[in-house]
Amino acid sequence: MKVEMKARRQFASDNNAGICPEAFAALTEANRGHVSGYGNDPWTEKAANLLRDLFETQCEVFFVFNGTAANSLSLASLCQSYHSILCHESAHVETAECGAPEFFANGTKVLLVPGANGKIDPAGIEGMVKKRTDIHYPKPRAISLTQATEAGTIYSLDELETVTDTAKELGLRVHMDGARFANAVASMGVTPKEITWQAGVDVLCFGGTKNGMAVGEAVVFFNSELAREFDYRCKQAGQLASKMRFLSASWVGMLQDGAWLRHAAHANKMARRLDAGLRGLPQIKIAFPCQTNAVFAEMPQAIIEALWQRGWMFYTHVSPGQCRLMCSWDTTEADVDEFAADVRSLATKV
Repeated sequence: MKVEMKARRQFASDNNAGICPEAFAALTEANRGHVSGYGNDPWTEKAANLLRDLFETQCEVFFVFNGTAANSLSLASLCQSYHSILCHESAHVETAECGAPEFFANGTKVLLVPGANGKIDPAGIEGMVKKRTDIHYPKPRAISLTQATEAGTIYSLDELETVTDTAKELGLRVHMDGARFANAVASMGVTPKEITWQAGVDVLCFGGTKNGMAVGEAVVFFNSELAREFDYRCKQAGQLASKMRFLSASWVGMLQDGAWLRHAAHANKMARRLDAGLRGLPQIKIAFPCQTNAVFAEMPQAIIEALWQRGWMFYTHVSPGQCRLMCSWDTTEADVDEFAADVRSLATKV
């Protein structure tokens, strides 16, 4: 079977984009000569130090292959097997990680909390924690927040502090799934520390893949006690890369001159352009505020299928008729305008 290679940029996922120049250049540089393996190399040391500089604190840093491992292993470090983890009902750790958080935590249960626009309702946290306190109930120990959320929205600083304050008052540790953390920082115009450790976050899973890297996420512990023996968890889970520099070097390329933030800001800008191009069209409804690099548009099935027939790729897995349109570091204005023009032509005919 011959596989056709298509170069056209799409809106299916920011995972589909290629490697950005800064990450690629760092990988090329790291490929020269020999260095020690398993993270005992200058690239990994430099990347960890750059992250400490970025967050302006002495944090513990680990590099793993993907977001599922980052989330699952870090959550496991916060809990015992008889505990539970609270998260939003649409959170990635619940809907798209095949039970990995429960698996790596030896059975820790994930409990779901509702909330509008992909954000946890603080009242729901207290309700879930106080729902039962008997020994037959998996004791809540941690809360997982997603910033930016699965709906492409962001917790404002006030919203974030309300959630983390509630969690701390109830004795919960705070995990942040930051697969698109860069997009949140770019959108909010804050420093990374303001929406992590200063706001009460214990551990952040900082995503690089969706922002232009080939592979590799950073697990950043702001509470160093919780990082104790995390290196053993990584090894046991098959996440200790023998050639670790090929996970960490891209972080050097992204962090050393601010490319991580520039690319995220660009993706956000393209999403806002797409949002503006689709709003107000007949038969099209925007489901959530466009705050990062995602646009969720509700369309009739006939329009969706017509767009697919024209070669556009995007997902409709959130709910029937709701299209998730993701912009990437390399999305162009022409890409956005061409897609919006196709939607416009179909919306006025179908």
